[in-house]
Amino acid sequence: MYNEFSKKFLWGGATPANQCEGAWQEDGKGISIADILTAGNKQTHRLITPQFNQQYTYPSHLGIDYYHRYQEDIALLADMGFKIYRFSIAWTRIFPNGDDVTPNEAGLQFYDRIINECLKHHIEPLITISHYESPLHLTFKYNGWLSRQMIDVYLRSCRVIFTRYQHKVKYWITFNEINGPTTDKGDFSSLGILNDHQHPSDYKEQTHHAQVRFQALHHQLVASAKAVMLGHSINPDFKIGCMQIFACAYPLTCHPDDVIQTMEEDHIFNYFTSDVQCRGKYPAYMSRYFKEHGIRIQMEKGDEDILKQGTVDFHSFSYYTSSCKSADPKKHRGDGNTIDGVPNPYLATSEWGWQIDPKGLRYSLNQIYDRYQLPIIIVENGLGARDHMTEDGSIHDDYRIAYLKGHIEQMHEAICDGVELIGYTPWGCIDLVSASTGEMAKRYGFIYVDYHDDGSGNLSRHPKDSYHWYKKVIASNGEEL
Repeated sequence: MYNEFSKKFLWGGATPANQCEGAWQEDGKGISIADILTAGNKQTHRLITPQFNQQYTYPSHLGIDYYHRYQEDIALLADMGFKIYRFSIAWTRIFPNGDDVTPNEAGLQFYDRIINECLKHHIEPLITISHYESPLHLTFKYNGWLSRQMIDVYLRSCRVIFTRYQHKVKYWITFNEINGPTTDKGDFSSLGILNDHQHPSDYKEQTHHAQVRFQALHHQLVASAKAVMLGHSINPDFKIGCMQIFACAYPLTCHPDDVIQTMEEDHIFNYFTSDVQCRGKYPAYMSRYFKEHGIRIQMEKGDEDILKQGTVDFHSFSYYTSSCKSADPKKHRGDGNTIDGVPNPYLATSEWGWQIDPKGLRYSLNQIYDRYQLPIIIVENGLGARDHMTEDGSIHDDYRIAYLKGHIEQMHEAICDGVELIGYTPWGCIDLVSASTGEMAKRYGFIYVDYHDDGSGNLSRHPKDSYHWYKKVIASNGEEL
């Protein structure tokens, strides 16, 4: 094999606090926006309930009980040979209200234990600082990231964890999928902006005016840049990255209008936030977009210098699927979470409407690396599917192995193309609650968790066939697929 994966390649997996930890009010943890999201499924959208309602189930409250089982779970990851493990720190474990003056020591000690457990098994921690769970108190107090005051309280949290873990953690991500709110489908989880502070409302209908979304995003971009500068001042060896949803897109036809449509949607969704975080300034194409959409970004003096100085050390992104773009508004738009587009007739589709396109990953890696020339980590990739345990405790998920095999093959192709790909952390390496649907039925993991949407199951852990397959992939450094 030519241009093999580097001997230092970081094989691993990823989980987020809000979808696995549970223990939502233990040891001083406050309420996050994830804690007011109800369970749902493919047919029934999740609801946001500003006040808790006993008629609903809130899956974040238990998750998969990782809070009490992390030692067992990390040992299983170590047995697979993980070199790196991406996880997030729940803001409300450290600052229960988000803007507390003093951090919660019990919360810090929990992440002490997580990090130490990783290091014991020679696993490099990769920590996401903000992953779809800002404090609910800040939603009510400031209307989330629409307020510039969020920058200071976010940085207070960054300073505490950067200082606490400066000698144990090298890799950091400032915001998970920061570009999600560039779409008009809304993104309550990342911005913490609530349309209705009194009544339950549809999670998928939290559409905010473009002015609101992009102003809130500006505050996050400034916060990210300040966090990069702060982190480097505490430990110059920190590697701090951005994280995007990358929605690989092709023109539906070779009609020039479809090509231009694809370019314009790429600019806004795939590149705007990373252009700012990697290049240090707002890209020129946003001037036209802001003008045509009546958006006026309120900047304070010094913001442009902050963005210029606080560029990231690496680019990371989630990749699950691709779509096609058409200038014809009559074309059917397919499913796929925030990734909107026309279905590609040449691709198969998962049960949840996500098209399977390994070659799109190679294409995306090349596009990103050509643009930024920064090291890249794929921090999310995987197949959500229904898994079933046989009577002997086996879980045969050959469909997941096929999905991941195809994507790893294309990662190798991208490395041969010259892309500096340094790590891969497939999503939900242990089964967890789906963020988009709030259900357990949509599973991604190498490890099966015996827990179901009706509340049945004992939460026991069981390696799937993909567990043993991925163990061989890591041991062979990507040669045995």
